[in-house]
Amino acid sequence: MAKSRKKSGFRFSHYFPILDWGRSYTAATAVNDLVAALIVTIMLIPQSLAYAMLAGLPPEAGLYASIVPIMLYSIFGTSRSLAVGPVAVVSLMTAAAIADVTRTLDVGYATAALSLAALSGTILMAMGILRLGFIANFLSHPVISGFITASGVLIAASQLKHVMGIDGGGHNLLEIVSSLVTHVLSANLLTVAIGVTAIGFLFWVRKGLRPALIKIGLRPRVADFLAKAGPVFAVGATTWLVWNFDLNASGVQIVGAVPQSLPPFTWPDLSMDLMSALFMPALLISIIGFVESISVAQTLATKKRQRIDPDQELIGLGAANIGASLTGGFPVTGGFSRSVVNFDAGAETPAAGAFTAIGLTVAALFLTPLIYFLPKATLAATIIVAVLSLVDVQTLKRSWIYSKRDFGAVAVTMLLTLGFGVELGVTAGVVLSILLFLYDTSRPHVAEVGLVEGTEHFRNIRRHAVLTDPTVLSLRIDQSLYFANARFLEDYIYDRVIDNTDLTHVVLMCSAVNEIDLSALETLEMVNTRLKEMGIDLSLSEVKGPVMDRLRRGDLLKHLTGNVYLSQFDAFRALAQPKPPLNKISVVAT
Repeated sequence: MAKSRKKSGFRFSHYFPILDWGRSYTAATAVNDLVAALIVTIMLIPQSLAYAMLAGLPPEAGLYASIVPIMLYSIFGTSRSLAVGPVAVVSLMTAAAIADVTRTLDVGYATAALSLAALSGTILMAMGILRLGFIANFLSHPVISGFITASGVLIAASQLKHVMGIDGGGHNLLEIVSSLVTHVLSANLLTVAIGVTAIGFLFWVRKGLRPALIKIGLRPRVADFLAKAGPVFAVGATTWLVWNFDLNASGVQIVGAVPQSLPPFTWPDLSMDLMSALFMPALLISIIGFVESISVAQTLATKKRQRIDPDQELIGLGAANIGASLTGGFPVTGGFSRSVVNFDAGAETPAAGAFTAIGLTVAALFLTPLIYFLPKATLAATIIVAVLSLVDVQTLKRSWIYSKRDFGAVAVTMLLTLGFGVELGVTAGVVLSILLFLYDTSRPHVAEVGLVEGTEHFRNIRRHAVLTDPTVLSLRIDQSLYFANARFLEDYIYDRVIDNTDLTHVVLMCSAVNEIDLSALETLEMVNTRLKEMGIDLSLSEVKGPVMDRLRRGDLLKHLTGNVYLSQFDAFRALAQPKPPLNKISVVAT
Protein backbone atom coordinates (compact mmCIF):
# COMPACT_ATOMS: atom_id res chain seq x y z
CA MET A 1 0.00 0.00 0.00
CA ALA A 2 2.81 2.42 0.87
CA LYS A 3 4.46 1.84 -2.49
CA SER A 4 1.17 2.43 -4.30
CA ARG A 5 0.59 5.76 -2.48
CA LYS A 6 4.10 6.92 -3.29
CA LYS A 7 3.61 6.19 -6.97
CA SER A 8 0.24 7.97 -7.00
CA GLY A 9 1.73 11.05 -5.28
CA PHE A 10 4.53 11.20 -7.81
CA ARG A 11 2.07 11.12 -10.68
CA PHE A 12 0.05 13.94 -9.12
CA SER A 13 3.09 16.17 -8.61
CA HIS A 14 4.19 15.37 -12.15
CA TYR A 15 1.13 17.22 -13.49
CA PHE A 16 1.41 19.94 -10.84
CA PRO A 17 5.15 20.75 -10.60
CA ILE A 18 4.39 23.46 -8.04
CA LEU A 19 3.95 20.62 -5.52
CA ASP A 20 7.53 19.59 -6.21
CA TRP A 21 9.47 22.85 -5.92
CA GLY A 22 6.96 24.27 -3.41
CA ARG A 23 7.99 21.76 -0.74
CA SER A 24 11.52 23.15 -0.52
CA TYR A 25 10.62 26.83 -0.90
CA THR A 26 12.48 29.03 1.58
CA ALA A 27 12.66 32.68 2.55
CA ALA A 28 16.04 33.04 0.80
CA THR A 29 14.54 31.60 -2.38
CA ALA A 30 11.62 34.00 -2.10
CA VAL A 31 14.00 36.99 -1.88
CA ASN A 32 15.80 35.90 -5.05
CA ASP A 33 12.50 35.37 -6.84
CA LEU A 34 11.22 38.79 -5.73
CA VAL A 35 14.33 40.57 -7.01
CA ALA A 36 14.07 38.78 -10.36
CA ALA A 37 10.34 39.56 -10.53
CA LEU A 38 10.96 43.26 -9.92
CA ILE A 39 13.47 43.45 -12.77
CA VAL A 40 11.28 41.46 -15.17
CA THR A 41 8.20 43.52 -14.27
CA ILE A 42 10.01 46.75 -15.12
CA MET A 43 11.09 45.24 -18.43
CA LEU A 44 7.72 43.67 -19.17
CA ILE A 45 5.52 46.75 -18.76
CA PRO A 46 6.69 48.51 -21.97
CA GLN A 47 7.11 45.17 -23.76
CA SER A 48 3.56 44.08 -23.01
CA LEU A 49 2.14 47.36 -24.27
CA ALA A 50 4.30 47.19 -27.39
CA TYR A 51 3.43 43.60 -28.28
CA ALA A 52 -0.28 44.32 -27.86
CA MET A 53 0.15 47.13 -30.37
CA LEU A 54 2.02 44.71 -32.68
CA ALA A 55 -0.90 42.28 -32.43
CA GLY A 56 -3.29 45.11 -33.34
CA LEU A 57 -4.92 45.17 -29.91
CA PRO A 58 -5.37 47.86 -27.23
CA PRO A 59 -2.30 48.35 -24.99
CA GLU A 60 -4.04 46.98 -21.90
CA ALA A 61 -4.43 43.61 -23.65
CA GLY A 62 -0.67 43.20 -23.35
CA LEU A 63 -0.83 43.69 -19.59
CA TYR A 64 -3.80 41.33 -19.26
CA ALA A 65 -1.97 38.67 -21.31
CA SER A 66 0.96 38.90 -18.90
CA ILE A 67 -0.86 38.37 -15.59
CA VAL A 68 -3.05 35.26 -15.37
CA PRO A 69 -1.05 33.29 -17.98
CA ILE A 70 2.15 33.70 -15.93
CA MET A 71 0.38 32.54 -12.78
CA LEU A 72 -1.03 29.47 -14.50
CA TYR A 73 2.33 28.58 -15.98
CA SER A 74 3.94 28.81 -12.53
CA ILE A 75 1.54 26.06 -11.40
CA PHE A 76 1.78 23.72 -14.40
CA GLY A 77 5.17 24.54 -16.00
CA THR A 78 8.43 22.72 -15.32
CA SER A 79 10.93 25.47 -16.11
CA ARG A 80 12.27 27.40 -13.13
CA SER A 81 13.24 30.41 -15.28
CA LEU A 82 10.83 30.66 -18.22
CA ALA A 83 8.87 33.93 -18.34
CA VAL A 84 5.58 33.50 -20.21
CA GLY A 85 3.73 36.30 -21.95
CA PRO A 86 3.33 38.08 -25.28
CA VAL A 87 6.29 37.68 -27.65
CA ALA A 88 7.10 39.35 -30.95
CA VAL A 89 6.72 36.47 -33.41
CA VAL A 90 3.50 35.12 -31.90
CA SER A 91 2.07 38.66 -31.73
CA LEU A 92 2.82 39.15 -35.43
CA MET A 93 1.24 35.78 -36.28
CA THR A 94 -1.77 36.76 -34.17
CA ALA A 95 -2.19 40.01 -36.08
CA ALA A 96 -1.98 38.20 -39.44
CA ALA A 97 -4.45 35.48 -38.42
CA ILE A 98 -7.03 37.85 -36.94
CA ALA A 99 -6.83 40.25 -39.88
CA ASP A 100 -7.66 37.42 -42.29
CA VAL A 101 -10.55 36.14 -40.18
CA THR A 102 -12.16 39.51 -39.52
CA ARG A 103 -12.19 40.21 -43.26
CA THR A 104 -14.27 37.11 -43.97
CA LEU A 105 -16.37 36.63 -40.83
CA ASP A 106 -18.57 38.98 -38.83
CA VAL A 107 -16.47 38.91 -35.66
CA GLY A 108 -14.73 41.56 -33.59
CA TYR A 109 -10.96 41.84 -33.56
CA ALA A 110 -10.61 41.40 -29.79
CA THR A 111 -13.07 38.49 -29.77
CA ALA A 112 -11.09 36.73 -32.50
CA ALA A 113 -7.92 37.20 -30.44
CA LEU A 114 -9.58 35.57 -27.43
CA SER A 115 -10.78 32.67 -29.58
CA LEU A 116 -7.33 32.24 -31.09
CA ALA A 117 -5.77 32.04 -27.62
CA ALA A 118 -8.41 29.55 -26.46
CA LEU A 119 -7.93 27.33 -29.50
CA SER A 120 -4.15 27.51 -29.25
CA GLY A 121 -4.34 26.63 -25.55
CA THR A 122 -6.63 23.69 -26.25
CA ILE A 123 -4.28 22.37 -28.95
CA LEU A 124 -1.29 22.68 -26.63
CA MET A 125 -3.12 20.97 -23.76
CA ALA A 126 -4.23 18.13 -26.03
CA MET A 127 -0.69 17.67 -27.33
CA GLY A 128 0.60 17.55 -23.75
CA ILE A 129 -1.98 15.01 -22.60
CA LEU A 130 -1.21 12.86 -25.65
CA ARG A 131 2.53 13.24 -24.90
CA LEU A 132 3.37 14.82 -28.25
CA GLY A 133 6.23 16.95 -26.97
CA PHE A 134 8.55 15.15 -29.39
CA ILE A 135 6.86 16.99 -32.27
CA ALA A 136 9.27 19.88 -31.76
CA ASN A 137 12.05 17.60 -33.00
CA PHE A 138 10.54 17.60 -36.49
CA LEU A 139 11.28 21.31 -36.94
CA SER A 140 14.89 21.76 -37.94
CA HIS A 141 16.74 24.55 -36.16
CA PRO A 142 18.00 26.20 -39.39
CA VAL A 143 14.46 26.43 -40.78
CA ILE A 144 13.07 27.85 -37.52
CA SER A 145 16.00 30.27 -37.34
CA GLY A 146 15.27 31.37 -40.90
CA PHE A 147 11.61 31.92 -40.11
CA ILE A 148 12.33 33.89 -36.94
CA THR A 149 14.95 35.99 -38.74
CA ALA A 150 12.53 36.86 -41.53
CA SER A 151 9.78 37.54 -38.98
CA GLY A 152 12.13 39.89 -37.13
CA VAL A 153 12.71 41.85 -40.32
CA LEU A 154 8.96 41.95 -41.03
CA ILE A 155 8.15 43.10 -37.49
CA ALA A 156 10.80 45.82 -37.54
CA ALA A 157 9.58 47.04 -40.94
CA SER A 158 5.95 47.02 -39.81
CA GLN A 159 6.79 49.32 -36.89
CA LEU A 160 8.46 51.99 -39.00
CA LYS A 161 5.04 53.54 -39.69
CA HIS A 162 4.77 54.36 -35.97
CA VAL A 163 8.31 55.73 -35.90
CA MET A 164 7.45 57.99 -38.85
CA GLY A 165 3.92 58.83 -37.70
CA ILE A 166 2.27 57.77 -40.95
CA ASP A 167 -0.39 55.37 -42.14
CA GLY A 168 0.84 52.08 -43.53
CA GLY A 169 0.40 48.37 -43.48
CA GLY A 170 0.83 45.13 -45.35
CA HIS A 171 1.35 41.44 -44.72
CA ASN A 172 4.68 41.05 -46.46
CA LEU A 173 7.86 43.07 -46.85
CA LEU A 174 7.00 44.36 -50.33
CA GLU A 175 3.60 45.65 -49.23
CA ILE A 176 5.05 47.24 -46.10
CA VAL A 177 7.91 48.98 -47.94
CA SER A 178 5.58 50.13 -50.71
CA SER A 179 3.19 51.60 -48.13
CA LEU A 180 6.02 53.39 -46.33
CA VAL A 181 7.36 54.88 -49.55
CA THR A 182 3.88 56.03 -50.56
CA HIS A 183 3.34 57.93 -47.29
CA VAL A 184 6.91 59.01 -46.50
CA LEU A 185 6.31 62.64 -47.45
CA SER A 186 3.60 62.90 -44.79
CA ALA A 187 5.94 61.78 -41.99
CA ASN A 188 5.70 63.75 -38.75
CA LEU A 189 9.18 65.11 -37.99
CA LEU A 190 8.60 65.29 -34.24
CA THR A 191 7.51 61.63 -34.23
CA VAL A 192 10.57 60.68 -36.30
CA ALA A 193 12.84 62.51 -33.85
CA ILE A 194 11.27 60.70 -30.87
CA GLY A 195 11.34 57.30 -32.56
CA VAL A 196 14.90 57.51 -33.89
CA THR A 197 16.21 58.86 -30.58
CA ALA A 198 14.46 56.09 -28.67
CA ILE A 199 15.89 53.43 -31.00
CA GLY A 200 19.41 54.83 -30.63
CA PHE A 201 19.07 55.06 -26.86
CA LEU A 202 17.72 51.52 -26.50
CA PHE A 203 20.51 50.09 -28.64
CA TRP A 204 23.07 51.94 -26.52
CA VAL A 205 21.39 50.73 -23.31
CA ARG A 206 21.83 47.12 -24.41
CA LYS A 207 25.58 47.42 -24.90
CA GLY A 208 26.88 50.60 -23.35
CA LEU A 209 24.87 51.55 -20.25
CA ARG A 210 26.10 48.80 -17.92
CA PRO A 211 29.84 49.42 -18.57
CA ALA A 212 29.25 53.17 -18.26
CA LEU A 213 27.52 52.77 -14.89
CA ILE A 214 30.23 50.47 -13.57
CA LYS A 215 32.86 52.93 -14.76
CA ILE A 216 31.36 55.71 -12.62
CA GLY A 217 31.47 53.46 -9.55
CA LEU A 218 28.15 51.62 -9.35
CA ARG A 219 28.12 48.00 -8.26
CA PRO A 220 27.62 45.44 -11.07
CA ARG A 221 24.29 44.26 -9.66
CA VAL A 222 22.93 47.82 -9.51
CA ALA A 223 24.29 48.51 -12.99
CA ASP A 224 22.55 45.39 -14.29
CA PHE A 225 19.26 46.50 -12.75
CA LEU A 226 19.46 49.98 -14.27
CA ALA A 227 20.47 48.59 -17.67
CA LYS A 228 17.46 46.26 -17.67
CA ALA A 229 15.29 49.24 -16.81
CA GLY A 230 16.50 51.13 -19.90
CA PRO A 231 13.20 50.80 -21.80
CA VAL A 232 11.37 52.26 -18.79
CA PHE A 233 13.66 55.30 -18.91
CA ALA A 234 12.82 55.73 -22.60
CA VAL A 235 9.11 55.42 -21.86
CA GLY A 236 9.28 57.89 -18.99
CA ALA A 237 11.38 60.48 -20.82
CA THR A 238 9.38 60.50 -24.05
CA THR A 239 6.06 60.47 -22.18
CA TRP A 240 7.20 63.53 -20.19
CA LEU A 241 8.30 65.29 -23.38
CA VAL A 242 4.93 64.77 -25.08
CA TRP A 243 3.02 65.84 -21.95
CA ASN A 244 5.19 68.85 -21.12
CA PHE A 245 5.33 70.29 -24.64
CA ASP A 246 1.86 69.14 -25.74
CA LEU A 247 3.41 67.30 -28.70
CA ASN A 248 0.28 65.26 -29.33
CA ALA A 249 -1.32 68.45 -30.53
CA SER A 250 1.44 68.60 -33.16
CA GLY A 251 0.61 65.16 -34.54
CA VAL A 252 2.60 62.85 -32.28
CA GLN A 253 0.46 59.74 -31.85
CA ILE A 254 0.01 58.63 -28.23
CA VAL A 255 -1.35 55.57 -26.46
CA GLY A 256 -4.20 57.49 -24.88
CA ALA A 257 -6.47 56.30 -22.10
CA VAL A 258 -5.77 52.83 -20.75
CA PRO A 259 -8.34 51.37 -18.32
CA GLN A 260 -7.32 51.07 -14.67
CA SER A 261 -8.58 47.61 -13.89
CA LEU A 262 -7.82 44.01 -13.18
CA PRO A 263 -7.93 41.65 -16.15
CA PRO A 264 -11.63 41.30 -17.01
CA PHE A 265 -13.40 37.97 -17.31
CA THR A 266 -13.92 37.31 -21.00
CA TRP A 267 -15.40 34.43 -22.95
CA PRO A 268 -14.11 33.53 -26.42
CA ASP A 269 -16.43 32.93 -29.37
CA LEU A 270 -16.45 29.16 -29.86
CA SER A 271 -18.66 29.08 -32.94
CA MET A 272 -17.77 26.39 -35.46
CA ASP A 273 -17.18 28.84 -38.33
CA LEU A 274 -14.67 30.86 -36.31
CA MET A 275 -12.94 27.80 -34.86
CA SER A 276 -12.56 26.30 -38.34
CA ALA A 277 -11.11 29.53 -39.72
CA LEU A 278 -8.68 29.87 -36.82
CA PHE A 279 -7.61 26.22 -36.52
CA MET A 280 -4.61 26.29 -38.86
CA PRO A 281 -3.25 29.64 -37.56
CA ALA A 282 -3.75 28.37 -33.99
CA LEU A 283 -1.90 25.15 -34.79
CA LEU A 284 1.03 27.05 -36.31
CA ILE A 285 1.13 29.50 -33.40
CA SER A 286 1.06 26.59 -30.96
CA ILE A 287 3.94 24.78 -32.65
CA ILE A 288 6.13 27.85 -33.16
CA GLY A 289 5.41 29.11 -29.66
CA PHE A 290 6.21 25.72 -28.16
CA VAL A 291 9.45 25.38 -30.12
CA GLU A 292 10.60 28.86 -29.05
CA SER A 293 9.58 28.24 -25.44
CA ILE A 294 11.09 24.77 -25.07
CA SER A 295 14.35 25.91 -26.68
CA VAL A 296 14.74 28.72 -24.17
CA ALA A 297 13.61 26.58 -21.22
CA GLN A 298 16.00 23.73 -21.99
CA THR A 299 18.93 26.09 -22.56
CA LEU A 300 18.42 27.79 -19.20
CA ALA A 301 17.68 24.53 -17.36
CA THR A 302 20.94 22.99 -18.60
CA LYS A 303 22.92 25.75 -16.94
CA LYS A 304 21.55 24.71 -13.54
CA ARG A 305 21.37 20.97 -14.22
CA GLN A 306 17.60 21.02 -14.11
CA ARG A 307 15.19 18.96 -16.19
CA ILE A 308 12.45 20.14 -18.52
CA ASP A 309 9.52 17.86 -19.37
CA PRO A 310 8.35 18.80 -22.91
CA ASP A 311 4.95 17.14 -22.46
CA GLN A 312 4.27 19.00 -19.21
CA GLU A 313 5.49 22.21 -20.85
CA LEU A 314 2.75 21.77 -23.43
CA ILE A 315 0.21 21.54 -20.62
CA GLY A 316 1.69 24.59 -18.88
CA LEU A 317 1.65 26.69 -22.05
CA GLY A 318 -1.82 25.41 -22.88
CA ALA A 319 -3.13 26.49 -19.48
CA ALA A 320 -1.47 29.89 -19.92
CA ASN A 321 -3.17 30.46 -23.28
CA ILE A 322 -6.56 29.34 -22.02
CA GLY A 323 -6.06 31.74 -19.11
CA ALA A 324 -5.28 34.53 -21.59
CA SER A 325 -8.49 33.81 -23.49
CA LEU A 326 -10.53 34.16 -20.29
CA THR A 327 -8.89 37.42 -19.14
CA GLY A 328 -8.83 39.70 -22.17
CA GLY A 329 -5.50 38.58 -23.59
CA PHE A 330 -4.16 36.92 -26.74
CA PRO A 331 -1.79 34.00 -27.51
CA VAL A 332 1.33 33.83 -25.32
CA THR A 333 4.44 31.71 -24.97
CA GLY A 334 7.82 31.72 -23.26
CA GLY A 335 9.83 34.77 -24.31
CA PHE A 336 13.56 34.59 -24.97
CA SER A 337 14.68 38.01 -23.76
CA ARG A 338 12.57 38.18 -20.61
CA SER A 339 13.41 34.57 -19.69
CA VAL A 340 17.14 35.28 -19.96
CA VAL A 341 16.65 38.42 -17.83
CA ASN A 342 14.66 36.37 -15.33
CA PHE A 343 17.44 33.78 -15.18
CA ASP A 344 20.26 36.34 -14.92
CA ALA A 345 18.37 38.22 -12.21
CA GLY A 346 18.48 35.12 -10.01
CA ALA A 347 15.02 33.56 -10.35
CA GLU A 348 15.07 30.14 -8.69
CA THR A 349 11.48 28.93 -9.07
CA PRO A 350 8.34 29.68 -11.11
CA ALA A 351 7.18 31.75 -8.15
CA ALA A 352 9.19 34.58 -9.73
CA GLY A 353 6.59 34.55 -12.50
CA ALA A 354 3.77 34.75 -9.99
CA PHE A 355 5.45 37.73 -8.31
CA THR A 356 5.85 39.32 -11.76
CA ALA A 357 2.11 38.89 -12.32
CA ILE A 358 1.44 40.69 -9.04
CA GLY A 359 3.70 43.55 -10.11
CA LEU A 360 1.89 43.82 -13.44
CA THR A 361 -1.45 43.79 -11.62
CA VAL A 362 -0.31 46.78 -9.58
CA ALA A 363 0.74 48.48 -12.82
CA ALA A 364 -2.65 47.76 -14.43
CA LEU A 365 -4.48 49.17 -11.40
CA PHE A 366 -2.43 52.26 -10.58
CA LEU A 367 0.13 53.13 -13.27
CA THR A 368 -1.87 53.18 -16.50
CA PRO A 369 -2.78 56.92 -16.22
CA LEU A 370 0.95 57.65 -16.41
CA ILE A 371 1.19 56.26 -19.93
CA TYR A 372 -1.61 58.34 -21.44
CA PHE A 373 0.92 60.54 -23.25
CA LEU A 374 3.27 57.66 -24.13
CA PRO A 375 4.12 58.05 -27.83
CA LYS A 376 3.50 55.03 -30.03
CA ALA A 377 6.88 55.74 -31.61
CA THR A 378 8.53 54.74 -28.32
CA LEU A 379 6.65 51.45 -28.21
CA ALA A 380 7.61 50.83 -31.82
CA ALA A 381 11.24 51.54 -30.94
CA THR A 382 10.99 48.99 -28.12
CA ILE A 383 9.71 46.37 -30.56
CA ILE A 384 12.32 47.16 -33.23
CA VAL A 385 15.24 46.89 -30.83
CA ALA A 386 13.86 43.68 -29.32
CA VAL A 387 13.19 41.87 -32.62
CA LEU A 388 16.41 42.88 -34.36
CA SER A 389 18.21 40.75 -31.77
CA LEU A 390 16.33 37.79 -33.30
CA VAL A 391 17.76 38.46 -36.76
CA ASP A 392 20.51 35.92 -37.39
CA VAL A 393 21.87 36.34 -40.92
CA GLN A 394 24.82 34.16 -39.93
CA THR A 395 22.45 31.20 -40.25
CA LEU A 396 22.62 31.60 -44.03
CA LYS A 397 26.40 31.60 -44.00
CA ARG A 398 26.68 28.62 -41.66
CA SER A 399 24.14 26.57 -43.56
CA TRP A 400 25.82 27.39 -46.91
CA ILE A 401 29.15 26.15 -45.63
CA TYR A 402 27.80 23.08 -43.86
CA SER A 403 24.92 21.89 -46.06
CA LYS A 404 23.61 23.34 -49.31
CA ARG A 405 20.31 21.52 -48.72
CA ASP A 406 19.85 23.19 -45.33
CA PHE A 407 20.79 26.50 -46.91
CA GLY A 408 18.07 26.02 -49.51
CA ALA A 409 15.49 25.28 -46.82
CA VAL A 410 16.51 28.34 -44.78
CA ALA A 411 16.54 30.60 -47.84
CA VAL A 412 13.13 29.40 -49.05
CA THR A 413 11.62 29.87 -45.58
CA MET A 414 13.01 33.40 -45.30
CA LEU A 415 11.97 34.41 -48.80
CA LEU A 416 8.43 33.05 -48.44
CA THR A 417 8.02 34.73 -45.04
CA LEU A 418 9.26 38.06 -46.36
CA GLY A 419 7.43 37.79 -49.66
CA PHE A 420 4.10 36.27 -48.67
CA GLY A 421 3.71 36.76 -44.92
CA VAL A 422 4.21 34.79 -41.73
CA GLU A 423 1.52 32.14 -42.19
CA LEU A 424 2.86 30.89 -45.52
CA GLY A 425 6.41 31.28 -44.23
CA VAL A 426 5.89 29.20 -41.11
CA THR A 427 3.83 26.63 -43.02
CA ALA A 428 6.65 26.33 -45.52
CA GLY A 429 9.13 25.95 -42.66
CA VAL A 430 7.14 23.12 -41.07
CA VAL A 431 6.60 21.35 -44.41
CA LEU A 432 10.25 21.78 -45.39
CA SER A 433 11.42 20.38 -42.06
CA ILE A 434 9.29 17.28 -42.56
CA LEU A 435 10.24 16.91 -46.23
CA LEU A 436 13.94 17.21 -45.40
CA PHE A 437 13.54 14.52 -42.78
CA LEU A 438 11.71 12.24 -45.19
CA TYR A 439 14.25 12.91 -47.94
CA ASP A 440 17.20 12.15 -45.68
CA THR A 441 15.68 8.97 -44.32
CA SER A 442 14.41 7.83 -47.72
CA ARG A 443 17.98 7.62 -48.99
CA PRO A 444 19.86 5.86 -46.18
CA HIS A 445 23.61 5.73 -46.29
CA VAL A 446 24.66 2.22 -47.33
CA ALA A 447 28.38 1.45 -47.19
CA GLU A 448 30.20 -1.51 -48.66
CA VAL A 449 32.56 -2.62 -45.89
CA GLY A 450 35.65 -4.72 -45.60
CA LEU A 451 37.86 -6.11 -42.85
CA VAL A 452 40.58 -3.88 -41.43
CA GLU A 453 43.64 -6.13 -41.57
CA GLY A 454 44.74 -7.50 -38.20
CA THR A 455 41.44 -6.57 -36.50
CA GLU A 456 37.81 -7.67 -36.33
CA HIS A 457 36.57 -4.24 -37.44
CA PHE A 458 34.79 -3.50 -40.71
CA ARG A 459 34.98 -0.12 -42.41
CA ASN A 460 33.85 1.58 -45.63
CA ILE A 461 35.99 0.40 -48.55
CA ARG A 462 35.97 3.95 -49.93
CA ARG A 463 37.53 5.38 -46.79
CA HIS A 464 39.90 2.72 -45.47
CA ALA A 465 42.40 0.14 -46.64
CA VAL A 466 40.49 -3.11 -46.03
CA LEU A 467 40.30 -6.76 -47.02
CA THR A 468 37.37 -8.03 -49.12
CA ASP A 469 36.35 -11.29 -50.74
CA PRO A 470 35.00 -11.31 -54.32
CA THR A 471 32.32 -13.83 -53.36
CA VAL A 472 30.99 -11.87 -50.35
CA LEU A 473 29.29 -8.47 -50.53
CA SER A 474 29.12 -6.86 -47.08
CA LEU A 475 26.75 -3.88 -46.84
CA ARG A 476 26.38 -1.76 -43.70
CA ILE A 477 22.97 -0.08 -43.45
CA ASP A 478 23.30 3.14 -41.45
CA GLN A 479 19.64 3.78 -40.73
CA SER A 480 16.44 2.10 -39.67
CA LEU A 481 14.39 0.60 -42.49
CA TYR A 482 10.81 1.70 -43.14
CA PHE A 483 8.37 2.18 -45.98
CA ALA A 484 10.05 5.30 -47.38
CA ASN A 485 13.56 3.85 -47.80
CA ALA A 486 13.00 0.12 -48.32
CA ARG A 487 12.82 0.50 -52.10
CA PHE A 488 16.08 2.47 -52.12
CA LEU A 489 17.89 -0.39 -50.36
CA GLU A 490 16.34 -2.92 -52.72
CA ASP A 491 17.52 -1.00 -55.80
CA TYR A 492 20.97 -0.52 -54.26
CA ILE A 493 21.41 -4.25 -53.71
CA TYR A 494 20.21 -5.17 -57.21
CA ASP A 495 22.45 -2.55 -58.85
CA ARG A 496 25.43 -3.92 -56.95
CA VAL A 497 24.90 -7.62 -57.67
CA ILE A 498 23.34 -7.62 -61.13
CA ASP A 499 26.61 -7.75 -63.09
CA ASN A 500 28.79 -9.46 -60.50
CA THR A 501 28.91 -13.16 -61.41
CA ASP A 502 31.44 -13.96 -58.66
CA LEU A 503 29.07 -13.12 -55.80
CA THR A 504 27.56 -15.97 -53.81
CA HIS A 505 26.76 -14.17 -50.55
CA VAL A 506 25.26 -10.80 -49.55
CA VAL A 507 25.53 -9.86 -45.88
CA LEU A 508 23.51 -6.94 -44.50
CA MET A 509 25.27 -5.48 -41.47
CA CYS A 510 22.45 -4.14 -39.27
CA SER A 511 24.37 -2.55 -36.39
CA ALA A 512 22.69 0.85 -37.02
CA VAL A 513 19.22 -0.52 -37.72
CA ASN A 514 16.88 0.18 -34.81
CA GLU A 515 13.60 -0.58 -36.56
CA ILE A 516 12.30 -2.59 -39.51
CA ASP A 517 8.66 -1.91 -40.31
CA LEU A 518 6.31 -4.23 -42.19
CA SER A 519 6.99 -2.61 -45.58
CA ALA A 520 10.72 -3.01 -45.12
CA LEU A 521 10.24 -6.59 -43.94
CA GLU A 522 8.31 -7.45 -47.09
CA THR A 523 11.04 -5.82 -49.17
CA LEU A 524 13.71 -7.93 -47.47
CA GLU A 525 11.64 -11.05 -48.12
CA MET A 526 11.43 -10.10 -51.81
CA VAL A 527 15.18 -9.40 -51.95
CA ASN A 528 15.83 -12.77 -50.36
CA THR A 529 13.71 -14.49 -53.04
CA ARG A 530 15.30 -12.59 -55.96
CA LEU A 531 18.83 -13.26 -54.73
CA LYS A 532 18.01 -16.92 -54.30
CA GLU A 533 16.97 -17.03 -57.97
CA MET A 534 20.38 -15.57 -58.83
CA GLY A 535 22.16 -18.19 -56.76
CA ILE A 536 23.09 -15.73 -54.01
CA ASP A 537 22.45 -16.28 -50.31
CA LEU A 538 21.27 -13.40 -48.09
CA SER A 539 22.57 -13.20 -44.52
CA LEU A 540 22.21 -10.68 -41.69
CA SER A 541 24.70 -9.67 -39.02
CA GLU A 542 24.71 -7.64 -35.80
CA VAL A 543 20.91 -7.53 -35.58
CA LYS A 544 19.78 -5.81 -32.39
CA GLY A 545 17.61 -7.69 -29.92
CA PRO A 546 14.38 -5.67 -30.35
CA VAL A 547 14.73 -5.88 -34.14
CA MET A 548 15.30 -9.64 -33.95
CA ASP A 549 12.21 -9.98 -31.77
CA ARG A 550 10.15 -8.33 -34.50
CA LEU A 551 11.75 -10.40 -37.27
CA ARG A 552 10.82 -13.61 -35.46
CA ARG A 553 7.15 -12.66 -35.85
CA GLY A 554 7.44 -12.68 -39.66
CA ASP A 555 8.48 -15.19 -42.30
CA LEU A 556 11.86 -13.72 -43.29
CA LEU A 557 13.94 -15.81 -40.90
CA LYS A 558 12.09 -18.99 -41.89
CA HIS A 559 13.00 -18.61 -45.56
CA LEU A 560 16.33 -16.76 -45.21
CA THR A 561 18.79 -18.41 -47.58
CA GLY A 562 21.75 -17.50 -45.39
CA ASN A 563 22.16 -17.09 -41.64
CA VAL A 564 21.96 -14.48 -38.92
CA TYR A 565 25.43 -13.84 -37.45
CA LEU A 566 26.26 -12.28 -34.12
CA SER A 567 28.97 -10.11 -35.66
CA GLN A 568 30.10 -9.11 -39.13
CA PHE A 569 33.46 -10.74 -38.41
CA ASP A 570 31.71 -14.05 -37.73
CA ALA A 571 29.85 -13.74 -41.03
CA PHE A 572 32.98 -12.89 -43.00
CA ARG A 573 35.00 -15.67 -41.40
CA ALA A 574 32.26 -18.19 -42.18
CA LEU A 575 31.56 -17.11 -45.76
CA ALA A 576 34.86 -15.80 -47.18
CA GLN A 577 36.79 -18.24 -49.36
CA PRO A 578 40.36 -18.98 -48.28
CA LYS A 579 41.30 -19.37 -51.94
CA PRO A 580 41.74 -17.29 -53.98
CA PRO A 581 43.33 -14.86 -51.46
CA LEU A 582 41.40 -11.87 -50.17
CA ASN A 583 41.57 -8.65 -52.14
CA LYS A 584 43.29 -5.73 -50.47
CA ILE A 585 41.40 -2.52 -51.21
CA SER A 586 43.25 0.78 -50.98
CA VAL A 587 41.56 3.99 -49.96
CA VAL A 588 40.02 5.64 -53.02
CA ALA A 589 38.16 8.46 -51.28
CA THR A 590 38.24 10.29 -47.97
